[in-house]
Amino acid sequence: MTAVGIEGGKGPAEALKPVRAPVPQPKAGEVLIRVRAAGVNRPDIVQRNGFYPPPPGAPETLGLEVAGEVVGAEGRWRAGDRVCALLGGGGYAQYAVCDARHALPIPADLDFVQAAGLPETVFTVYANVFEHGGLKAGETLLVHGATSGIGVTAIQMAKAAGAKVIATARGAEKAKAALALGADLAVDAAAEDFAQAAKDAGGVDVVLDMVGGDYFPKNLDALKTGGRIVYIAAQGGGEITVPVFRIMQKRAVITGSTLRPRDADEKARLAAEIERVVWPWIAAGKVKPQVDRTFPLARAAEAHAWLEGGAHVGKVVLTVD
Repeated sequence: MTAVGIEGGKGPAEALKPVRAPVPQPKAGEVLIRVRAAGVNRPDIVQRNGFYPPPPGAPETLGLEVAGEVVGAEGRWRAGDRVCALLGGGGYAQYAVCDARHALPIPADLDFVQAAGLPETVFTVYANVFEHGGLKAGETLLVHGATSGIGVTAIQMAKAAGAKVIATARGAEKAKAALALGADLAVDAAAEDFAQAAKDAGGVDVVLDMVGGDYFPKNLDALKTGGRIVYIAAQGGGEITVPVFRIMQKRAVITGSTLRPRDADEKARLAAEIERVVWPWIAAGKVKPQVDRTFPLARAAEAHAWLEGGAHVGKVVLTVD
């Protein structure tokens, strides 16, 4: 089969090259998927640069989410079933293997490209916003990076759950796009003080932050008493200074998580919860995949360069022949 390798083991986007590789063989409890589309995510870029190794037993090939057709049968799945799946790796290829419990049926109205952009973002948002962050109907979510794959998903899922959303983005056009996606308030973080804007709007209960660094004091300032700050990345810096007495006064919770290293049973639990809670939102049209651009598998380098450029609104997806 054709897959995408990293020339030299790590490097810039140009290091991504099509290679020939053996078709992976599923073990007991796994399914083989004929990949039709694969999502491109920030963690893929981090891995390509040599800083995010796959967990033990996962393929070295990039790719954390795919959509395609089941080959063979395992558990609930039969040959030809249309699925999207969360992977430990291996998605940038014509075939991929995953734990059968980590696959979900593609919602009826979605094609493979749309479905390929769901697993990594939906799992991440559900685990962090709704489980770790405990967002409930009537509360307010502050989400940074509003036009990223995570951002557009978080806006829609929070609104579907009955929450209010304040979104930040860098640039007036991206802030406008966040409003179009359903945010109640969008702040151009390059030109405005998002903490003051959030406080003027009544404050926030949950912050979803992938920036880190100097966003922390502003997040804390915007937070209501009893609020929660959830970290999923630290693109602006991985160190923060925590004012302990301020945390005590606000009864604030600071938490965060990664998705990829979680064990198979935990990911299976998440998949079941997502199918129960989020899939009906998709069926009702409350959550819609936002695909910014597609690239053929052989042009994965261009897909990474586009994602790194930051101009995208929503997901970047590879199409696979």
